[in-house]
Amino acid sequence: MESDGHRPRPAIGPGAEIPAPLREALLHAQENEITEYHIYRHLAEETADAHNRDVLNRIAEEERRHYGFWKGYTQQEVEPDRAKVSRYVAIARVLGLTFGIKLMEQGEEQAQVAYARIAQDIPEAARIREDEDAHEDELIGMIDEERLKYVGSVVLGLNDALVELTGMLAGLTLALQNTRLIGMTGLITGIAASFSMAASEYLSTKSEGGDVDPGRAALYTGLTYIVTVAILITPYLIFGNYLLALALTLVFAVLIILFFSYYTSVAQDVNFRRRFGEMVAISFGVALASFGIGFVVRQVFGIEV
Repeated sequence: MESDGHRPRPAIGPGAEIPAPLREALLHAQENEITEYHIYRHLAEETADAHNRDVLNRIAEEERRHYGFWKGYTQQEVEPDRAKVSRYVAIARVLGLTFGIKLMEQGEEQAQVAYARIAQDIPEAARIREDEDAHEDELIGMIDEERLKYVGSVVLGLNDALVELTGMLAGLTLALQNTRLIGMTGLITGIAASFSMAASEYLSTKSEGGDVDPGRAALYTGLTYIVTVAILITPYLIFGNYLLALALTLVFAVLIILFFSYYTSVAQDVNFRRRFGEMVAISFGVALASFGIGFVVRQVFGIEV
């Protein structure tokens, strides 16, 4: 005969008396659903794209239905987390719909644990959570966001600027040892290189065809390159110590790589550690080699500035 400790718990139905710990978990799930409903509705109201607006409204309705499901058990209205709504709407405005939504969905590990606990007493909760995850993933994949079409162009401008500028600045640092001269040389070279990269991206994108506009691709590449150049040369225009300037430039390079690696890992489901490690290794490998070349050039040619 099966012992009491191994008997399955009796399922709890809507309107039944609910133990305090379970009720607290249900109210938390209810708050999470209504909060995400308001986030998706705000994003839908702000987007100008009709297709994306329809997708966001469909996800919002999913969240509202799940809120109603939990309310059937708690028999209580729950207010959304207004701070969370404002936070994720602001993130989506600045960094894009896809990034904001996926970042929000990645932060649901605690919700998964809570659903697992609830499912012990309300088995239907497990099915609802599985259906919600599958459907939301499908709908999020339908979002058509312009900036994600041009991530490749941004990556091109960013990678080239980081590799070329960190390498060039490292080499010039030891060869010239004059921060103002190094900074101005880097700025002039960087601007010229940005035009070259933009032109190359335009021709490359145009030859490939597809739905990516060559002009926009070139613009994203060129602007990304120039912004990266401006950040990297700033220490040389502010500080007089060339080694300090180089150190700060390398720190800025790491921060840029860190941010962009995190962005792409969330928005495009790319492995963060692999992307970050590759970009750091390439940029710093080139910088180290260039620093060595600068030392050799200075010694061989006896350059003094």
